[in-house]
Amino acid sequence: MTTTTAHPDHRSHTAHRPHPYGVTPARVVRSEWHKFRSLRSSWITLGSAAVLMLAVGLFMGTTYTSDGGDSDVDTVVLVLYGSVLSTLCTVVLGILVTAGEYATGLIRASLTAVPRRLPVLWAKAAVFAVTVFATMLATSLATFLLAQFFLHDTDQAASLGDPGVFGAVVGNAAGITLLSLIALGLGALLRSVPGAIGAYIGGVLILPEVLSMFPYDAVQSALRYFPTRAAGVLGSATPLEGHDSVGGAVVALCLWAGASLGAAALLLRRRDA
Repeated sequence: MTTTTAHPDHRSHTAHRPHPYGVTPARVVRSEWHKFRSLRSSWITLGSAAVLMLAVGLFMGTTYTSDGGDSDVDTVVLVLYGSVLSTLCTVVLGILVTAGEYATGLIRASLTAVPRRLPVLWAKAAVFAVTVFATMLATSLATFLLAQFFLHDTDQAASLGDPGVFGAVVGNAAGITLLSLIALGLGALLRSVPGAIGAYIGGVLILPEVLSMFPYDAVQSALRYFPTRAAGVLGSATPLEGHDSVGGAVVALCLWAGASLGAAALLLRRRDA
């Protein structure tokens, strides 16, 4: 009489064992963070954005006089006027994050490692948004506080505890971040650095100014929801006449950024790298 020994089926256990090097959202984000921080251009561009905002803010603070005719200008807008230049830097950086990879061919390696493709775009957007927002928020706070050191005895003296001031400082950083996310989406959509820069300048900066010349109420109402107008609302401590509310401006900017990234995601799934 013979007996048989049951051997455990190792294949069934192996089949369900997670691969130690599988693709997960956290690993994709970590990969994109490593790529972002390893590029010198990322920190040079972010540093330039911070320096420009700080330099303009200090210039405004040190040269302002109460009898200069600017007493009706919002304090946060006056101090953070350099945000206009800072946004240009972060917009270019957002385009380089996506379109720059197509120019160098690195995107092929990224999409080969992550065949589903879309996690790469979402990870890029997340890493970029968090980094830009943190940098611009810290710079906005530092610029405001340093400029107020020189404005304390003028009619533009204010503190972060004044109504609307802290919210405007945070909103300024959020506006820069969302505008830059629109540019990042354009870079992924057009896959060309010059093309994406041209599309941003033409569609986001120039088009609203052209449309503002049309004397139609419907056009003027629609312009309130354009990206630059909405960002201006977020960065002002006082309500702007003829502009949307803060909540409406946030929704408008999020929709613009979502549309840009959504269009890029749709084409990313349909086109070859």
